[in-house]
Amino acid sequence: MSRGPFLLIDAGNSRIKWALVAPDGSRLHAGTMDHVRDDGVQAPPAAGEAGSEAWATLPRPCGAWISNVAGAAVVERLDALVQAHWPGLPRTVVRACAQQCGVTNRYTTPGALGSDRWAGMIGAHAAYPDEPLLIATFGTATTLEALRADGTFVGGMIAPGFTLMMRSLGEHTAQLPVVAGGVANAGNPGMAFATDTQRSISAGCALAQAALVERAWADLQDAWRMPVRLVVSGGAAAEVTAALKVPHTRHDALVLSGLALIAAQS
Repeated sequence: MSRGPFLLIDAGNSRIKWALVAPDGSRLHAGTMDHVRDDGVQAPPAAGEAGSEAWATLPRPCGAWISNVAGAAVVERLDALVQAHWPGLPRTVVRACAQQCGVTNRYTTPGALGSDRWAGMIGAHAAYPDEPLLIATFGTATTLEALRADGTFVGGMIAPGFTLMMRSLGEHTAQLPVVAGGVANAGNPGMAFATDTQRSISAGCALAQAALVERAWADLQDAWRMPVRLVVSGGAAAEVTAALKVPHTRHDALVLSGLALIAAQS
């Protein structure tokens, strides 16, 4: 296989992110795709973002590396898209394993760990080498990973995501509305208490997310007896980090960065 560019695809529950990177990890092109709805319609990409139609102008990659946590139908659709643009292109569906790219997986069943979490930890360990990390990803679910400085993943947590929390209140109560977007004012010091129902829901859910992360971060530092870098990412990171009262570093390309390292090692 030639060492041409790598096509990297991060298929999450909310959307699909992709990038074409050089073997040294530098990004050549990138974009997003929404999932196809039940009626078969795919929403267009947001302004400034490129969907799969941009692939027509890209150089042929040497292969595609795919992290998919959105189900079998999504990976079948991605296979079809890749085949349509680059017939015969080798494709690798990334799965967590016991050890890879300097990260050791201490899950009881290593393969049961989500591929997005695995690639994200690989990306984080490379971005912040020799540092103990707590990685918080705010997507459809909120996930936390505790990663020692030597790259050992000791365990994690999974909770409903910020938007899922808000939506569940509207769907499972008689009088509360479904709040789909972030309208939290929780980032204003002392002003998390809102005077309308939508902002009350948003502020409460943002603070619930922030409290989970802050407690996990504090407990991890107490257990390890050393400073731990909190790394945050994900679609709801802005809403939740506005409520955080602890130091944190934002990195929005952890999964794609990890996939690039996995591809380079292949």
